[in-house]
Amino acid sequence: MTETKRQDPAPAPPPDALPPAQGKQQRKREKRDVHGWVVLDKPVGMTSTHAVSVVKRLFRAKRAGHAGTLDPLASGCLPIALGEATKTVPFVMDGRKSYLFTVRWGEERDTDDAEGRVVATSNERPAADAIQSVLPAFTGTIEQVPPRYSAIKVAGERAYDIARDGEEIVLEARPVEIHSLAIVETPDGDHTVFAAECGKGTYVRALARDIGRRLGCCGHVCALRRTAVGAFADNDMISLETLESLCHRAAAGEASLADALMPVATALDDIPALAVSRADAARLQQGQAVLMRGRDAPVFSGTLYVTASGQLIALAEVDRGEVVPKRVFNLAGLQGSAGRRRGV
Repeated sequence: MTETKRQDPAPAPPPDALPPAQGKQQRKREKRDVHGWVVLDKPVGMTSTHAVSVVKRLFRAKRAGHAGTLDPLASGCLPIALGEATKTVPFVMDGRKSYLFTVRWGEERDTDDAEGRVVATSNERPAADAIQSVLPAFTGTIEQVPPRYSAIKVAGERAYDIARDGEEIVLEARPVEIHSLAIVETPDGDHTVFAAECGKGTYVRALARDIGRRLGCCGHVCALRRTAVGAFADNDMISLETLESLCHRAAAGEASLADALMPVATALDDIPALAVSRADAARLQQGQAVLMRGRDAPVFSGTLYVTASGQLIALAEVDRGEVVPKRVFNLAGLQGSAGRRRGV
Protein backbone atom coordinates (compact mmCIF):
# COMPACT_ATOMS: atom_id res chain seq x y z
CA MET A 1 0.00 0.00 0.00
CA THR A 2 1.42 3.35 -1.03
CA GLU A 3 1.32 6.04 1.59
CA THR A 4 0.26 9.50 0.42
CA LYS A 5 2.04 12.24 2.31
CA ARG A 6 -0.15 14.94 3.76
CA GLN A 7 0.50 18.32 2.13
CA ASP A 8 0.53 21.41 4.34
CA PRO A 9 -1.72 24.16 2.99
CA ALA A 10 0.08 26.96 1.18
CA PRO A 11 0.42 30.12 3.28
CA ALA A 12 -2.12 32.80 2.48
CA PRO A 13 -0.66 35.77 0.59
CA PRO A 14 -0.55 39.16 2.32
CA PRO A 15 -3.62 41.33 1.70
CA ASP A 16 -1.75 43.61 -0.71
CA ALA A 17 -0.21 40.81 -2.80
CA LEU A 18 -1.16 41.06 -6.43
CA PRO A 19 -3.09 38.11 -7.95
CA PRO A 20 -1.37 36.23 -10.77
CA ALA A 21 -1.92 37.71 -14.21
CA GLN A 22 -4.35 35.87 -16.46
CA GLY A 23 -4.03 37.68 -19.75
CA LYS A 24 -4.28 41.32 -20.71
CA GLN A 25 -8.03 41.58 -20.33
CA GLN A 26 -7.90 40.10 -16.83
CA ARG A 27 -5.17 42.55 -15.75
CA LYS A 28 -7.24 45.47 -16.99
CA ARG A 29 -10.10 44.44 -14.69
CA GLU A 30 -7.89 44.07 -11.62
CA LYS A 31 -7.86 47.72 -10.59
CA ARG A 32 -7.47 48.26 -6.87
CA ASP A 33 -8.08 50.91 -4.24
CA VAL A 34 -4.59 52.23 -3.46
CA HIS A 35 -4.12 55.48 -1.53
CA GLY A 36 -0.86 57.31 -0.94
CA TRP A 37 2.16 58.94 -2.52
CA VAL A 38 4.96 57.34 -4.50
CA VAL A 39 7.89 59.76 -4.66
CA LEU A 40 9.55 58.54 -7.83
CA ASP A 41 13.17 59.28 -8.67
CA LYS A 42 12.32 59.90 -12.32
CA PRO A 43 15.08 58.89 -14.73
CA VAL A 44 16.29 61.11 -17.57
CA GLY A 45 14.45 60.43 -20.84
CA MET A 46 11.04 59.59 -19.35
CA THR A 47 8.10 61.98 -19.52
CA SER A 48 6.14 62.68 -16.35
CA THR A 49 2.97 61.32 -17.98
CA HIS A 50 4.71 58.04 -18.83
CA ALA A 51 6.07 57.81 -15.27
CA VAL A 52 2.55 58.12 -13.86
CA SER A 53 1.22 55.43 -16.20
CA VAL A 54 4.04 53.03 -15.20
CA VAL A 55 3.43 53.53 -11.47
CA LYS A 56 -0.32 53.23 -11.91
CA ARG A 57 0.15 49.96 -13.80
CA LEU A 58 2.57 48.53 -11.22
CA PHE A 59 0.10 49.17 -8.40
CA ARG A 60 -2.97 48.43 -10.55
CA ALA A 61 -4.38 51.58 -9.03
CA LYS A 62 -7.71 53.07 -10.07
CA ARG A 63 -6.53 56.69 -10.06
CA ALA A 64 -3.18 58.42 -10.35
CA GLY A 65 -1.69 61.84 -11.06
CA HIS A 66 1.50 63.80 -10.46
CA ALA A 67 2.27 67.01 -8.57
CA GLY A 68 4.38 68.98 -11.02
CA THR A 69 5.80 68.11 -14.43
CA LEU A 70 9.47 67.25 -14.89
CA ASP A 71 10.82 67.59 -18.43
CA PRO A 72 12.21 64.42 -20.04
CA LEU A 73 15.71 65.94 -19.75
CA ALA A 74 15.29 66.28 -15.97
CA SER A 75 15.60 63.64 -13.27
CA GLY A 76 14.60 63.44 -9.64
CA CYS A 77 11.65 64.09 -7.40
CA LEU A 78 8.29 63.37 -9.07
CA PRO A 79 5.55 62.91 -6.45
CA ILE A 80 2.85 60.61 -7.84
CA ALA A 81 -0.54 60.54 -6.11
CA LEU A 82 -2.57 57.35 -6.05
CA GLY A 83 -6.27 57.10 -5.19
CA GLU A 84 -7.45 59.58 -2.57
CA ALA A 85 -4.03 61.27 -2.56
CA THR A 86 -5.05 62.94 -5.84
CA LYS A 87 -7.28 65.22 -3.75
CA THR A 88 -4.17 66.67 -2.09
CA VAL A 89 -2.15 67.36 -5.27
CA PRO A 90 -2.74 71.17 -5.20
CA PHE A 91 -1.08 71.42 -1.80
CA VAL A 92 2.09 69.81 -3.14
CA MET A 93 2.09 71.86 -6.35
CA ASP A 94 1.89 75.06 -4.31
CA GLY A 95 4.95 74.05 -2.25
CA ARG A 96 8.56 75.05 -2.76
CA LYS A 97 10.75 73.09 -5.18
CA SER A 98 14.50 72.54 -4.98
CA TYR A 99 16.81 71.89 -7.92
CA LEU A 100 20.40 71.14 -8.83
CA PHE A 101 21.13 72.30 -12.38
CA THR A 102 24.13 72.71 -14.65
CA VAL A 103 24.43 75.65 -17.05
CA ARG A 104 26.45 75.29 -20.23
CA TRP A 105 27.92 78.67 -21.10
CA GLY A 106 28.50 79.93 -24.63
CA GLU A 107 25.24 78.78 -26.23
CA GLU A 108 21.64 79.87 -25.99
CA ARG A 109 19.06 77.45 -27.38
CA ASP A 110 15.45 77.94 -28.44
CA THR A 111 14.21 75.49 -25.79
CA ASP A 112 16.62 76.88 -23.14
CA ASP A 113 17.92 73.33 -22.61
CA ALA A 114 20.22 70.89 -24.41
CA GLU A 115 17.45 69.49 -26.63
CA GLY A 116 16.94 72.71 -28.58
CA ARG A 117 18.45 74.46 -31.57
CA VAL A 118 21.36 76.87 -31.00
CA VAL A 119 20.13 80.44 -31.54
CA ALA A 120 23.04 82.48 -30.15
CA THR A 121 26.68 81.85 -29.24
CA SER A 122 29.45 83.62 -27.35
CA ASN A 123 33.15 83.05 -26.85
CA GLU A 124 32.97 84.70 -23.43
CA ARG A 125 33.10 82.52 -20.31
CA PRO A 126 32.11 84.02 -16.95
CA ALA A 127 34.42 83.99 -13.96
CA ALA A 128 33.03 82.65 -10.68
CA ASP A 129 33.04 86.10 -9.04
CA ALA A 130 31.15 87.58 -12.02
CA ILE A 131 28.49 84.88 -11.71
CA GLN A 132 28.24 85.43 -7.97
CA SER A 133 27.78 89.16 -8.45
CA VAL A 134 24.61 88.76 -10.55
CA LEU A 135 22.85 86.16 -8.39
CA PRO A 136 21.17 88.72 -6.07
CA ALA A 137 19.31 90.06 -9.13
CA PHE A 138 17.76 86.61 -9.53
CA THR A 139 16.77 86.10 -5.91
CA GLY A 140 13.48 87.07 -4.28
CA THR A 141 10.45 88.05 -6.35
CA ILE A 142 11.57 88.54 -9.95
CA GLU A 143 9.90 88.98 -13.33
CA GLN A 144 10.48 85.95 -15.54
CA VAL A 145 9.51 85.29 -19.17
CA PRO A 146 8.69 81.56 -19.54
CA PRO A 147 10.49 79.55 -22.23
CA ARG A 148 8.89 79.52 -25.68
CA TYR A 149 8.71 75.75 -25.36
CA SER A 150 6.55 75.61 -22.25
CA ALA A 151 3.04 74.57 -21.25
CA ILE A 152 1.87 78.17 -20.86
CA LYS A 153 -1.41 78.71 -22.71
CA VAL A 154 -1.65 81.46 -25.34
CA ALA A 155 -5.13 82.02 -26.78
CA GLY A 156 -6.08 78.52 -25.72
CA GLU A 157 -3.00 76.80 -27.19
CA ARG A 158 0.11 75.52 -25.45
CA ALA A 159 3.16 77.66 -26.14
CA TYR A 160 5.23 74.61 -27.16
CA ASP A 161 2.66 73.68 -29.82
CA ILE A 162 2.82 77.16 -31.31
CA ALA A 163 6.64 77.16 -31.21
CA ARG A 164 6.83 73.72 -32.86
CA ASP A 165 4.67 75.01 -35.70
CA GLY A 166 7.34 77.65 -36.35
CA GLU A 167 5.15 80.59 -35.38
CA GLU A 168 6.47 83.58 -33.53
CA ILE A 169 5.29 83.78 -29.94
CA VAL A 170 5.67 86.50 -27.34
CA LEU A 171 5.16 85.47 -23.72
CA GLU A 172 4.60 88.03 -21.02
CA ALA A 173 6.87 88.22 -17.98
CA ARG A 174 5.28 87.14 -14.73
CA PRO A 175 6.37 87.29 -11.10
CA VAL A 176 8.00 84.21 -9.61
CA GLU A 177 9.73 83.63 -6.29
CA ILE A 178 13.35 82.46 -6.02
CA HIS A 179 13.98 81.72 -2.36
CA SER A 180 17.65 80.86 -2.78
CA LEU A 181 20.20 80.57 -5.58
CA ALA A 182 23.83 79.56 -5.11
CA ILE A 183 26.85 78.22 -6.97
CA VAL A 184 27.61 74.61 -6.04
CA GLU A 185 30.69 74.06 -8.18
CA THR A 186 32.44 75.05 -11.39
CA PRO A 187 33.77 71.82 -12.91
CA ASP A 188 35.32 73.68 -15.88
CA GLY A 189 35.11 76.98 -17.70
CA ASP A 190 32.12 75.91 -19.80
CA HIS A 191 29.90 74.73 -16.94
CA THR A 192 28.58 75.91 -13.58
CA VAL A 193 26.41 73.89 -11.20
CA PHE A 194 23.74 75.77 -9.22
CA ALA A 195 21.33 74.96 -6.40
CA ALA A 196 18.00 76.78 -6.34
CA GLU A 197 14.86 76.78 -4.24
CA CYS A 198 11.88 78.19 -6.12
CA GLY A 199 8.20 78.90 -5.77
CA LYS A 200 5.35 77.73 -7.98
CA GLY A 201 5.60 78.54 -11.69
CA THR A 202 9.36 79.11 -11.85
CA TYR A 203 11.21 77.82 -14.91
CA VAL A 204 14.81 76.84 -14.18
CA ARG A 205 15.49 76.84 -17.94
CA ALA A 206 14.47 80.50 -18.09
CA LEU A 207 16.65 81.24 -15.05
CA ALA A 208 19.70 79.81 -16.82
CA ARG A 209 18.88 81.75 -20.01
CA ASP A 210 18.51 85.04 -18.17
CA ILE A 211 21.69 84.62 -16.11
CA GLY A 212 23.58 83.95 -19.35
CA ARG A 213 22.14 87.08 -20.92
CA ARG A 214 22.98 89.19 -17.87
CA LEU A 215 26.58 87.94 -18.01
CA GLY A 216 26.74 88.51 -21.77
CA CYS A 217 27.91 84.97 -22.49
CA CYS A 218 24.73 83.00 -23.34
CA GLY A 219 23.71 79.89 -21.47
CA HIS A 220 21.28 76.95 -21.30
CA VAL A 221 20.50 74.11 -18.91
CA CYS A 222 22.36 70.93 -19.84
CA ALA A 223 21.46 68.92 -16.70
CA LEU A 224 18.61 69.30 -14.23
CA ARG A 225 17.68 67.35 -11.12
CA ARG A 226 14.79 68.16 -8.81
CA THR A 227 15.66 67.29 -5.22
CA ALA A 228 12.49 68.28 -3.35
CA VAL A 229 8.84 69.20 -3.89
CA GLY A 230 6.85 70.49 -0.94
CA ALA A 231 7.07 67.97 1.90
CA PHE A 232 8.82 65.37 -0.30
CA ALA A 233 12.62 65.33 -0.32
CA ASP A 234 15.55 63.28 -1.55
CA ASN A 235 15.33 60.59 1.15
CA ASP A 236 11.69 59.91 0.22
CA MET A 237 12.48 59.01 -3.38
CA ILE A 238 12.41 55.50 -4.81
CA SER A 239 13.90 54.48 -8.14
CA LEU A 240 11.82 52.83 -10.83
CA GLU A 241 14.01 49.71 -10.65
CA THR A 242 13.48 49.38 -6.88
CA LEU A 243 9.75 49.93 -7.27
CA GLU A 244 9.46 47.29 -9.97
CA SER A 245 11.42 44.83 -7.84
CA LEU A 246 9.19 45.50 -4.84
CA CYS A 247 6.04 44.95 -6.90
CA HIS A 248 7.36 41.61 -8.17
CA ARG A 249 8.18 40.55 -4.60
CA ALA A 250 4.72 41.65 -3.44
CA ALA A 251 3.15 39.54 -6.19
CA ALA A 252 5.04 36.56 -4.78
CA GLY A 253 3.90 37.33 -1.25
CA GLU A 254 7.41 38.29 -0.16
CA ALA A 255 6.92 42.04 0.41
CA SER A 256 4.29 44.70 0.98
CA LEU A 257 3.41 47.37 -1.56
CA ALA A 258 2.71 49.70 1.37
CA ASP A 259 6.49 49.91 1.81
CA ALA A 260 6.67 52.08 -1.31
CA LEU A 261 3.78 54.36 -0.34
CA MET A 262 3.78 57.45 1.83
CA PRO A 263 0.54 58.42 3.61
CA VAL A 264 -1.96 60.69 1.88
CA ALA A 265 -1.62 63.24 4.70
CA THR A 266 2.11 63.73 4.01
CA ALA A 267 1.12 66.29 1.39
CA LEU A 268 -0.68 68.32 4.06
CA ASP A 269 2.27 68.94 6.38
CA ASP A 270 2.10 72.71 5.87
CA ILE A 271 -1.51 73.20 6.97
CA PRO A 272 -3.03 72.81 10.46
CA ALA A 273 -4.57 69.54 11.64
CA LEU A 274 -7.65 69.09 13.82
CA ALA A 275 -8.47 65.87 15.69
CA VAL A 276 -12.17 65.15 16.21
CA SER A 277 -14.25 62.41 17.81
CA ARG A 278 -15.55 59.44 15.84
CA ALA A 279 -19.07 60.85 16.04
CA ASP A 280 -17.99 64.19 14.55
CA ALA A 281 -15.90 62.35 11.94
CA ALA A 282 -18.98 60.41 10.82
CA ARG A 283 -20.90 63.66 10.31
CA LEU A 284 -18.05 65.25 8.35
CA GLN A 285 -17.77 62.18 6.11
CA GLN A 286 -21.45 62.63 5.26
CA GLY A 287 -20.76 66.21 4.20
CA GLN A 288 -22.25 67.78 7.32
CA ALA A 289 -20.65 70.72 9.13
CA VAL A 290 -19.62 70.31 12.76
CA LEU A 291 -19.64 73.09 15.34
CA MET A 292 -16.74 72.75 17.77
CA ARG A 293 -17.25 74.35 21.20
CA GLY A 294 -15.18 75.08 24.27
CA ARG A 295 -11.61 73.86 24.42
CA ASP A 296 -12.19 71.61 21.38
CA ALA A 297 -12.87 74.63 19.17
CA PRO A 298 -10.00 75.48 16.77
CA VAL A 299 -8.36 78.84 17.46
CA PHE A 300 -7.70 79.60 13.79
CA SER A 301 -9.64 80.09 10.58
CA GLY A 302 -9.02 78.80 7.07
CA THR A 303 -8.10 75.43 5.57
CA LEU A 304 -7.16 72.46 7.74
CA TYR A 305 -7.25 68.70 7.61
CA VAL A 306 -9.30 66.64 10.02
CA THR A 307 -8.33 63.33 11.62
CA ALA A 308 -10.01 60.86 13.95
CA SER A 309 -7.93 58.27 15.82
CA GLY A 310 -5.04 59.11 13.53
CA GLN A 311 -7.04 58.49 10.34
CA LEU A 312 -7.39 61.23 7.72
CA ILE A 313 -11.07 62.22 7.42
CA ALA A 314 -11.44 65.41 5.40
CA LEU A 315 -10.10 68.69 4.16
CA ALA A 316 -12.21 71.43 5.69
CA GLU A 317 -12.67 75.14 6.16
CA VAL A 318 -13.15 76.48 9.67
CA ASP A 319 -14.77 79.77 10.64
CA ARG A 320 -15.76 80.77 14.18
CA GLY A 321 -15.63 77.19 15.36
CA GLU A 322 -17.67 75.70 12.52
CA VAL A 323 -15.84 73.01 10.54
CA VAL A 324 -17.19 72.65 6.99
CA PRO A 325 -15.91 69.65 4.97
CA LYS A 326 -14.68 70.47 1.45
CA ARG A 327 -13.07 67.17 0.40
CA VAL A 328 -13.86 63.91 2.20
CA PHE A 329 -11.47 60.94 2.12
CA ASN A 330 -12.41 57.29 1.78
CA LEU A 331 -9.23 55.35 2.54
CA ALA A 332 -10.58 51.81 2.28
CA GLY A 333 -7.93 49.67 0.61
CA LEU A 334 -4.13 49.72 0.58
CA GLN A 335 -2.63 52.79 2.28
CA GLY A 336 0.82 54.27 2.63
CA SER A 337 2.69 53.55 5.85
CA ALA A 338 3.96 56.36 8.09
CA GLY A 339 7.66 56.99 7.88
CA ARG A 340 8.21 55.32 4.50
CA ARG A 341 11.80 55.99 3.55
CA ARG A 342 14.18 55.01 0.81
CA GLY A 343 15.77 51.59 0.87
CA VAL A 344 12.71 49.29 0.91
